[in-house]
Amino acid sequence: MASRLKEKYINEVIPALMEKFQYKNVMEVPKLEKIVINMGIGEARDNPKTLESAVNELSLITGQKPIITKAKKSVSNFKIRQGMNVGVKVTLRGEKMYDFLDKLMNISLPRVRDFRGVNPSSFDGRGNYALGIKEQLIFPEIDYDKVDSVRGMDIVIVTTAETDEEAKAFLELMGMPFRK
Repeated sequence: MASRLKEKYINEVIPALMEKFQYKNVMEVPKLEKIVINMGIGEARDNPKTLESAVNELSLITGQKPIITKAKKSVSNFKIRQGMNVGVKVTLRGEKMYDFLDKLMNISLPRVRDFRGVNPSSFDGRGNYALGIKEQLIFPEIDYDKVDSVRGMDIVIVTTAETDEEAKAFLELMGMPFRK
């Protein structure tokens, strides 16, 4: 069974975008390619337990086991050596990607305090959208009592859109709550 968001994309978003941008072919319509969720964990060098709990939390949120990212080069100011564990990241594709985006837009983002919408200018010029979240507690899977420290995360939504304008129209139709 296809997810709610994918059905919405097929039945509503494709026809609306075809009409708005005058695409000649259905394959020109922007679609989701992948969603990358990244958590930088600076304190992992002092306390390896934080990395373990970040891996557990991210796998709860996404339903997929994250990979541990390593430092590409040494930075003496931050006491980081090349090859040290500095974060965790997950790349979602297919059904899990649609399920995560649906959950993010309809359940998690509205739980943010004083939420007025996401920044409409966070596009990268190539049709991808980046979003920063200050705390992992907005996700319903995270048990507040079991959290050792509040961590933020970066979420990058990669689309096949050519321009930011197309990507914004696509994400708006999908239900992304942009700030007015």
